[in-house]
Amino acid sequence: MKIIGLTGGIGSGKTTVAKLFMELGVPVYNSDLHAKELMENSAEIRKTIIDLLGKDSYAEGRLNKKYIANKVFSNKELLQKLNAIVHPAVRKDFMEWVEKKKSPYVIQEAAILFENNSYKNFDKIILVKAPKLVRIDRIRERDQSAKDEVLARMKNQWEDSQKIPLSDFIIENIDLDKTKFQVGEIHHQLTNLEG
Repeated sequence: MKIIGLTGGIGSGKTTVAKLFMELGVPVYNSDLHAKELMENSAEIRKTIIDLLGKDSYAEGRLNKKYIANKVFSNKELLQKLNAIVHPAVRKDFMEWVEKKKSPYVIQEAAILFENNSYKNFDKIILVKAPKLVRIDRIRERDQSAKDEVLARMKNQWEDSQKIPLSDFIIENIDLDKTKFQVGEIHHQLTNLEG
């Protein structure tokens, strides 16, 4: 079974692309979703995050995403420390998930595959990209974020120009019909990959 990484900058439309693959019957692991579950449900991870970022990291027993985002997206060192807590746990969870799947390939959707060097763990990489202004508009609409908050989050991710040479497939996600067509083409190629 091939393990495919699906990545792209914030607001590029990774989740939309992931849903299109799921509609084709491909198992997709959403790293963000699983990371949040692990951060909420693992007592060990919870304690480590509180030690790192303070008790306000959780509000009424739930992950305080806004508080954590405000702390880490303006402090690279804190972000790296948080990632060092969460990413190994997500990787372990993903590998256990893969064991239960029967499919020509599975996809792990993750925002930062290149930034943390985990892209080397995949057989192929799919990069989803969109123009920066489109991405900013999408995030502001989705999260009701201020433009400067969005730009701060973008600063922690590589530019598309750095990701393209390391990617096997690139999806330009502006027009949904074109994106669907590109997903279909990639699915056909991945389904027919030998070995």
